[in-house]
This record gives sequence, C-alpha cells and structure tokens, in this order.
Amino acid sequence: MVHLVRLFYMELRRQRKQMTLTIVALAWGTFSIVILLAFGEGLNRQMAKAFHGLGQGICIVGGGQTSKPYLGLGKGRRIFLKLEDLDLLQERVAGIELISPENDRYINTLTYGRKSITKRVIGVAPAFEELRTYYPERESRFLNETDVEGKRRVIFLGANLKEALFGTGEAVGKTILVNAVPFLVVGIMQDKMQNSMYNGPDVEKAAIPYTTYLAIFGDKYLSRLIYKPMDLTRSEMVKDDVIRVLAQKYKFDPEDKQAVDFWDTVEQERTTNKIFLGIKIFMGVIGGLTLIVAGVGVANIMYVSARKRTKEIGIKMALGAKKRYILAQFISEALMIAFAGGAAGVLLSVAAVEGVNAMALKGDVADILAHPAISLDIMVATALILSLIGFLAGFFPARRAASLNPVEALRYE
Repeated sequence: MVHLVRLFYMELRRQRKQMTLTIVALAWGTFSIVILLAFGEGLNRQMAKAFHGLGQGICIVGGGQTSKPYLGLGKGRRIFLKLEDLDLLQERVAGIELISPENDRYINTLTYGRKSITKRVIGVAPAFEELRTYYPERESRFLNETDVEGKRRVIFLGANLKEALFGTGEAVGKTILVNAVPFLVVGIMQDKMQNSMYNGPDVEKAAIPYTTYLAIFGDKYLSRLIYKPMDLTRSEMVKDDVIRVLAQKYKFDPEDKQAVDFWDTVEQERTTNKIFLGIKIFMGVIGGLTLIVAGVGVANIMYVSARKRTKEIGIKMALGAKKRYILAQFISEALMIAFAGGAAGVLLSVAAVEGVNAMALKGDVADILAHPAISLDIMVATALILSLIGFLAGFFPARRAASLNPVEALRYE
C-alpha cells in the first residue's frame, strides 16, 4: 500500500496540472451532490416538523352533509357530532389509542389588566395535548382529568396569545377574564412550527376543559373529534370502523364520503413523503451526473498515464510483474484520485452546512429552507458513487495496460 501511495504521488507530480484539475472537478461534483441532498434532507425534516405541528398520525372527524338517500331518508341531511360519540367510538372501535372532543368559538374577549384581545377558545380533553402537540413550556402544564371532572376555570394559552396579553412577563398563576369570566392560567404552549392547520395556528388559541366549555357556552354539538390509531399501518381499517359506527348511529351510507368530514393526516403524510423522495432522487441524479462528468476526466488521465508509462509497464512485465499487479496499480491510482476529490468535496460541504446552521436564520422561509442536514444516507450514497467512478475510471485503462505484450511495450516510444 505504501508503494502504491508513493507511485501515486510521483504520478501526481508528473501530471500536476491534469490531476489537480480532475481532483478539483471531483471535489466540486461531490460538493454539489452533498449540498443538494443536504438541503433536500433539511427541507424534508423541516417540512415534517412543521406538518407534525398539527399532530402526528392523527385523524380529524367533523360533521358533514349526506349526498345520497339511505334507508328511506333523503339526501342533504346535516350530520352533527355529539359528546356521546366519544364514548361510543371508544367502546366499538378497538384500534383507537387516544381521542378527544373539540369545541371552538371564535369571538371571545380575553382580558388581562388593561389589555384585551379577541381570540378563539377551544374546549378539549387532556388527550388533546399529545394529539395536537399542545406541549407546555417548563413550569407550566396542560389541562388534566381533575380540571375536566371539576369543570375548573383553568386555561392554557398559545405562545402568541400569551405574548399579546403578558408580553415578556410571567403568565402562569395569573387570572385573566374570558368574556368577563375569570380563568386561572395554568400553562403556556411551547412555540412550534406549523404548516397544516384549521381555524388558524395553534399559537393563537386558548384551551379550556371541554366540560367547562359546555357549562359556559352550552353547545349542543361538537365541532370535531380527534383520534390517533394505535397502529399507524392500520389507520385505514380504523377509519373504516369509525365511519361504520357513526353511519349506524346517524343512519347514513358508510360509502357516502360527504356525510362526515374526515382528515386523515397519516395518508397525507405518506403522500408528502413520496413527493420529497422524488425531490431527493432528482437532486441526487443531478449531483450524480456532475460526478460522472468528473469521472470522465479521471478516465482520461488514466488513459494518458497508461500511454506515457507503456515502456515502464513493459519493463515491469519483463521482470515478472503479473497482470493483477498492473491492474491493482492503475485502479488504486484512480481510486486515490476519487478519494482525494471526494474528501475535499465532503469537507467543503460539511463546512458549508455547519456555516449555514450556525447563522441560525429566522423567519418563515428560513425555518423551512435554512436547515440543511447531512445524513448517513447521503454520505453512503456519495461514497458508493465515488468508489464506482474510481473503479471504472481505473479499470479500463488498467486492463489495456495489463494486456500489452512486454516486447511491444519495451519498443514503445
């Protein structure tokens, strides 16, 4: 191995200009493919994070309107969900892990001191925290079962709502008025990314126990039910069971897609993942083509090297060098060129990625685009491509050199 490295160094000095240009081309190709895939991976992760701001693996069910007659009942009937549906689904659908009702009302006046704002207030169960990622900040909490059972007047504030009422001051433990009714602030939501939503971003909402909500506002129907399947791979089966149970109760055709409003985020996430996989493949192909162009340069250098060293090869073969030795020498030189260019490209791309992440750019666009990430998959894919380029670039010149007749090689000028 030491001998091969020495030969490579001698050849590098002999063809300094050509080899330097080839290594630079490989470095640029490697840099391009790693950066492209790193930004693609970062975009994928940030979009997934923003999508999970709505909740991970949840289904949102709301009332709808029948679009076909069923059992003698006409079409156009409105379907309204009720609180009792919560227990009904828990009893009859085995695949549900978490479930929560949700009621909401938009025009609510929230007051603290001299500050008043109009925001949406929702009534939910404790499971809503996990279902909709309503995670509290440190030293605060979400609503619990005691709050629900006691119909307590406690409230959980979205991050933006808290800032609007309290600014940078402490909010937990303070009392605010919701439509002139006092509520104790028990928790503040962690700020979060969210690109999927209904009725506005969560950081702009306030949550109270659903029992307290019903006692104050007296809503007869639920706005929606939210549940999470135990096994996400069986989400479609759980969805069919939920529709079947609701269809039996409200007497509508289970095949009627408009009878209930159903938002399956599991299926939506699968579709999104396929789109991003296509983007990553496209970026990888573009970067790979750049590397292939650089690989042609490596092959040309190896062909030139084989021609210039024909006499040297003849001497080696005349002294007993075997074909596999000549093959090993040229292939190893090509691999070393690929390794040198690849290593330089990877180092540059890592430095670029770390530099972008160190800037900690803020803003809606920066939150999505300015977080590149170099994953293990990217590194493995790049290493495999470079290895293949190095092998192919060295194999064909090596095979030609090893196939020379020693006598003809010695006479070559």
